[in-house]
Amino acid sequence: MIHVTSLNALETVTARLQNYDLLTLLSPGHPETDWSAFARERHVRLAFHDVVEPMPGLTLPDHDTMQAVLDFGRQHEPQRPLLIHCWAGISRSSAAAFVIACDRNPGFERDVADELRRRAPFATPNRLMVRLADDLLARDGRMIEAIEKIGRGAEAREGTPYEIPLQWPIG
Repeated sequence: MIHVTSLNALETVTARLQNYDLLTLLSPGHPETDWSAFARERHVRLAFHDVVEPMPGLTLPDHDTMQAVLDFGRQHEPQRPLLIHCWAGISRSSAAAFVIACDRNPGFERDVADELRRRAPFATPNRLMVRLADDLLARDGRMIEAIEKIGRGAEAREGTPYEIPLQWPIG
């Protein structure tokens, strides 16, 4: 499973997991955190803003960022949970979970997006992250279409933790 959460709920989620891989997606300039209290096997921290178009002073996700997300998912060992968090658990982390699940399961883009919406009605995956990954994975727009189909999530200041399967089809 891929576990997705906000920064605020991270400690609650990690208390239930053992030997997980942690992907942190926070903005540049976010205060450095002491991650030693988290019992993770691997930790990758990527710094970019939750934006979908250029804005002065803000860092966009780019191909290198999304390659790092894909690499994180590809280096995962099946016996360990994947845990992804961003500030609110709505946009960047949901996009990363979607991208990793799609990378593992070509042809299931719509199923992954539909399940994401079912499990996280508030999720609004960052469209630029999805577009960049769609390009890197040569999915010819299928990932973008799948996210457009589920639309924007319900209004929320912060998402609640959720899980999405890593392997498809699901039963």
